[in-house]
Amino acid sequence: MIDKILLFPYWLTLKFRHAFYNIGLFKSHKAEVPTICVGNITVGGTGKTPHTEMIVRLLLESEEWKDKNIAVLSRGYKRKSKGFQQVTVDGTAEDYGDEPLQIKRKFPQVTVAVDKSRKEGCQFLCNPELLQTSKKARRCINKNIPKADIIILDDAFQHRALKPDLSIVLVDYSRPTFKDYLLPIGRLRDLPERIAAADVVVVTKCPTYIDDQQRARWAENLGIKEYDPQTCLGKRKRRKGGKTQNIFFTSISYDMAQAIFPEGDPRYIYAQRLILFSGIANDTPLRNYLCGKYKIVKHFNFPDHHKFTRTDLHSIRDAADTYPTSVIMTTEKDCQRIRDCRFIPGGLKQRMFHAPIKVEFLTDEDRNIFSSVLTSALK
Repeated sequence: MIDKILLFPYWLTLKFRHAFYNIGLFKSHKAEVPTICVGNITVGGTGKTPHTEMIVRLLLESEEWKDKNIAVLSRGYKRKSKGFQQVTVDGTAEDYGDEPLQIKRKFPQVTVAVDKSRKEGCQFLCNPELLQTSKKARRCINKNIPKADIIILDDAFQHRALKPDLSIVLVDYSRPTFKDYLLPIGRLRDLPERIAAADVVVVTKCPTYIDDQQRARWAENLGIKEYDPQTCLGKRKRRKGGKTQNIFFTSISYDMAQAIFPEGDPRYIYAQRLILFSGIANDTPLRNYLCGKYKIVKHFNFPDHHKFTRTDLHSIRDAADTYPTSVIMTTEKDCQRIRDCRFIPGGLKQRMFHAPIKVEFLTDEDRNIFSSVLTSALK
């Protein structure tokens, strides 16, 4: 009871905000090109960036979109630059944020941009000539960008000023929204009922196998009835009819560790001991994966999007000195920020690696259905 009293002001604020958008008092606009929104209602940890990368990968593999100009638009959380910026592979996390930089380095052929206003960001991506005259883009360093044919909006589900053509909401398997609370008691930044507004729901970080009964139970708990695991389609619970909604299940996998710096010595990958450090919302999946390969002798767990300091690096160096044959591992997102550090000893650079992350559907059928939903929504 006490939680409902404490959360009531925040709940009421969200209720009014969404109501104003729903009745048209606050306006929503559509971009000039097809848009896909990837978001959540939880603070961090659902895997937005890996799923955004997965969508980019599917589009690059499709006959319809592989030769088109694909763009990704993000806020660029904790960046120091202002306004609209085009991300470059030789940039820094301070310039653009760690997640946009990670996407750009994985897909250099894709346009990646950051802008706090997704609406204005889409306008610049659809009309690059505006960058030359707009006062709001005067700080943009790289203004020579191709006109986007499609835009993927990373973490824009709460940005209701822009209405996407396909809205995808992610839910963490280990922390379901129907067992969570609004901030600050829980980790929900939006109302759980907002999941109903999405076109697609993806339950992320699942075990590699979930039977049909478990899938149906998840769908039921998320308010989806008549769910068919074979088609990944169900209906929302409503008195009159019901909106159809797809629900998919994905897991996380990791590729072979890669050196963060050119000095990296690949022989350390075959070490038996490991020092792990991370600055993400939830590093449990990576830790579980590494436990099967190494003995983790030291674990440094920093806050999400943490900016590494000299003190942090000194602590890691001390652990490395204590375990001189160990490999030092971090997440793919953290390595974008580690590369910005100018005070890393050369000996430490030889031992620093990251594990590239990848999203996989539980079955090939699910992947094909998702790909079909994706392309159908963009026609």
